[in-house]
This record gives sequence, structure tokens and C-alpha cells, in this order.
Amino acid sequence: MPLPSDEKLIQLSRDLIDAFRNIFGKHPGFRPILAPAHARGILIRGTFEPSSAAKDLSLAPHFDSVSTSITVRFSSSTGLPQIPDTDPNGNPRGLAIRFHLGEHVHTDVISHSTPLFPTRTGDEFLGMLRAIAASPPGTASPSPIEQFLGAHPAAFAFVTAPKPTPASYVLETYYGINAMKATNASGETKYFRYRVVPLAGEKVLTEEELAQKDAGFLHEELLARLGGGGDEVVLKLYAQIANEGDVIDDATVQWPESRNLVELGAIKLESAVEENEKEQKHIIFDPVPRVEGLEPSKDPLLELRAALYLISGRERRAA
Repeated sequence: MPLPSDEKLIQLSRDLIDAFRNIFGKHPGFRPILAPAHARGILIRGTFEPSSAAKDLSLAPHFDSVSTSITVRFSSSTGLPQIPDTDPNGNPRGLAIRFHLGEHVHTDVISHSTPLFPTRTGDEFLGMLRAIAASPPGTASPSPIEQFLGAHPAAFAFVTAPKPTPASYVLETYYGINAMKATNASGETKYFRYRVVPLAGEKVLTEEELAQKDAGFLHEELLARLGGGGDEVVLKLYAQIANEGDVIDDATVQWPESRNLVELGAIKLESAVEENEKEQKHIIFDPVPRVEGLEPSKDPLLELRAALYLISGRERRAA
């Protein structure tokens, strides 16, 4: 995972990290991540078993293997590592998947539990963070964030969209917000976005149900589910395929639900990673696919996210 050579991109990444810290404070050893920070999380081991349709979309090696070892990270929004699972600010939840393809060879999927994203570019996202920081309680209206949201419809839609708390990390649908390019063995290319869907279906909590939950219930529920000896915990990985003419370089633009969904395979979760906090500190997910058969689109957020993750990850490791 190389650091981009674009100095402006690197500086923007550092400015974003500073903006996150200005809002959430400094928490050495934890991660600030774009859209927004996901400092609280848990790592799970598992396997990925591709569908027969996966290799028709891409010649990526994990789409043409019997199974691939994976590491999955579920997380809560905000840069607060101790945010209670019951805090609505923890939504949307995050899901990152690492496919282990060989020694020091991997590719990742990064997603969160809403198809929305507030801005098209990193500069706009930085403006949003700075507007939030400049709008503490008691700020006269229109506050900087009110003005920002009024001028950015996608950000307003993201902020105001319902984001209910799930009953479980694995009873939630997760969306990859950036388009990717897939190439199969015949040289055919398609653009797509990842989607992860729970095999058991979705379930969200009512306010009354949420009020009865413990602060760490999402982690506790997941560990109990994995260790309970019951049904396999399975999520399905899909690709939402873009049609000709669909916007592929703007994360704020959703594609119609009528677009074809191709099932790529099953994500089977097994157990918590040993020394979980230590491993979370070490792992750096990469939003840019760096494997044959998969490429990034021209979405301007992708290289920025890669730079931001790498810079913050190196700082996290050194903390």
C-alpha cells in the first residue's frame, strides 16, 4: 500500500486527520477514518467462498478459489474509541473485509451501513468537518454547519437520513460507496459497487429496545453468536453493476435499485481475532484494490482515502 506522490493529496489527508482530532480529541492507537471516523471496532476471522458468478465478473484470485481466509472488522462511527454501542452517533456502522491472498498480498472491501455519503471530494468533506467544529452548542443560527448543509444537498441528505441501530452487526446491510472496475478473463469490464447483505436478514432496534441494551451489546452479541454453537454466521457479498451512463466517479450519486446485483460469494464468520486490540492497531485497510482483475474508478475519494488510512495507520502503530 504505497503512499501517493501527490503532495496536495497528502496535505489534505493530514488536514482531515487534524480536523477529526479537533472534533473528537486525540486517541493514540486508534483510527480516524474518512466517513466518519470508526475508532471502536472488533476484528473477526472467517472465510470467503466465491459464487460461480464471481469469476465471470473479475479474474481476481479470490473469485476463482475454493475459499479465501479473511479478516473482518465491524465498527462504530465517530472517533471515540469508547463510544457506547447504544449511542445513535455510532451509526452508520462500518464493515471492512481483508482477503488474504498470500504472504503480504491482500485486497480489501470497505463499506458502511448506508448507501449515502455526504460529499464528492475530500476538500468538501474537510469543509464539512470544519463547519461542525465551528458550530458548538449555542452557536447562533444559521451556524456554519447549517450553512454548509444548506449549500450541499448530498451532505444534508446524509445527515438527515434515518440511521437506526442494528440488533447485531451481522443483521445489517453494508454498502461500498466508491465504484470499482472489474475485468474478467475475457477482458470484459464492468463498474460496480460492493454490497454486503446478512443471510439472516436485517433487524433494527426500536428506541425502547435500544434503551434496554448494555453499552457494549453489539460486541457481546457478536461474540456470543459466534461462540454459541448455533447456525453459521454468514453474510453475502454482492456487486451492484452500473449501467452504461451511470455516474461512477461520485460517491454521493446512488444508482437505482433496479441495477443488477451479482452474488459474489459467502462471507462466513468464525471467531474473534486473538489479541484483538493489538491487531486492530496494526491492520491498515486499503480502499484501493491492488489485485489483478480489480481496479479503482476515477472517484476522487479513493486515493485520498488510501493516503488518509495509511498516514493515520502509521501514526496508530507508532503510538
